[in-house]
Amino acid sequence: MDNNREITSLIQLLDDPDQEIFKHVEEKLLELGEVAISPLEKAWEQSFNHLQQERIEELVHKIQFNQVYRELELWTLSGSFDLLQGLIIIHKYQYPDADEQKIINDIEAIKREIWFQMPYSLTPVEKVRIFNSVFYQTLGFSGNTRNYNNPQNSFIGQVLETRKGNPILLACVYSIVAQKLDMQVYGVNLPQHFILAYTSHENGPDEQEVLFYINAFNRGQIFGRHDVLSFLKQLKLPVYPAFFQPCNNLAIVGRALRNLLDYYEKNRISQKAMEIEKLLSLINEHQYG
Repeated sequence: MDNNREITSLIQLLDDPDQEIFKHVEEKLLELGEVAISPLEKAWEQSFNHLQQERIEELVHKIQFNQVYRELELWTLSGSFDLLQGLIIIHKYQYPDADEQKIINDIEAIKREIWFQMPYSLTPVEKVRIFNSVFYQTLGFSGNTRNYNNPQNSFIGQVLETRKGNPILLACVYSIVAQKLDMQVYGVNLPQHFILAYTSHENGPDEQEVLFYINAFNRGQIFGRHDVLSFLKQLKLPVYPAFFQPCNNLAIVGRALRNLLDYYEKNRISQKAMEIEKLLSLINEHQYG
């Protein structure tokens, strides 16, 4: 039996009240994965059975979540070098039909807009000032202070569309574009805030001299090490070297996921909280394991 005929036969059994039959059908459709989504959605549109529609919705979501989980696992196993790709995978958790190429094109468009304004020979501070002028004033990016905890602030496609985000996603867009412009700007995983570091070399973020820091959430404000130290002391937090150095992409994606988890737990959205926990466990396993 080919896949289409098998899927059609299985879908016809989705309204069976026998739980054993339903579980068997569910397992089979989950095994088939993405190829089952289109027939399932078509069956949902044609169905007048509430139970069947409900089961189809749940199945489609499970298949899509499994796909996100596999993509994130592959991203971590392959070295997690491309931060944008990691953030796109998290975006697809909420928006499984998102156009990945559009997100990539939006980033490229921002890069081009800033590149046109960027003379070749500039100091790092001068580069950041021009970057800030285009990024915040011309393109209109800003911190979403009004709806700070909104989960939409953690999905890169939404941040690119609305031009608003939380500290980590704004910093991510900023650093991804900056690196495309040969600016050595990397994320710093500071407690209760996320900032950026402009480093002195072009060999990646590890153990480099930090020239200065950037607050992407506050319109690209430039500040120094003493300001980070003052921030930590004000919050009575320990002073660890890691709070002053760039972090890796696993830590950044993990931080974005923790923001989502915190929101879903506080708002008692238990299913989403459990799913985000699974994704976060995958990140933690490769980050610390």
